Amino acid sequence: MELQIIKDKIITIQGQQVILDCDVAELYGVETKHVNQAIKNNPEKFPNGYIISLSQSDKDEVVKIFDHLAKLKFSPTLNKGISEKGLYMIATILKSPVATETTIAIVETFAKVRELSNTIARMSEETDKEQQKSMMQKSGELISDILSDDFQTMGNETTIEFNFPVLKVKHTVKRKP
Repeated sequence: MELQIIKDKIITIQGQQVILDCDVAELYGVETKHVNQAIKNNPEKFPNGYIISLSQSDKDEVVKIFDHLAKLKFSPTLNKGISEKGLYMIATILKSPVATETTIAIVETFAKVRELSNTIARMSEETDKEQQKSMMQKSGELISDILSDDFQTMGNETTIEFNFPVLKVKHTVKRKP
């Protein structure tokens, strides 16, 4: 499964990165009710912070921001946001080849997004130019991995440019399928 597909489903709700129950169901190839039933039937596997219940305002906000969630607009049900830890637990309940493959891809995506975020935060604080250059290279590689994990470094050129309030980063990675 492509990391980009999963990355597009990670959203921030109440300050926490989550994937909505309906998106987890789609990724795992099951119905949303099966994901929610797994959560309901196994409360001991989902302590505080593993599952976030969306408020109506949270739901309205995600429907407005994310086009793929437009189908939720008229649903009377408030969705659940499932954190990275919650996804690990769901994987222990929904056992299928698709669930296993998807869980591995989700874990990899969360790890890369977290590493990228940490690298960018450290880069803006770093004063040593060589260290900044190394962090820029690492960030470019992570971004390339998140956008497409089917590439090897070499060949065609892809340029990724970020403009941050504190820092402008431009890094070129040569990649080839």
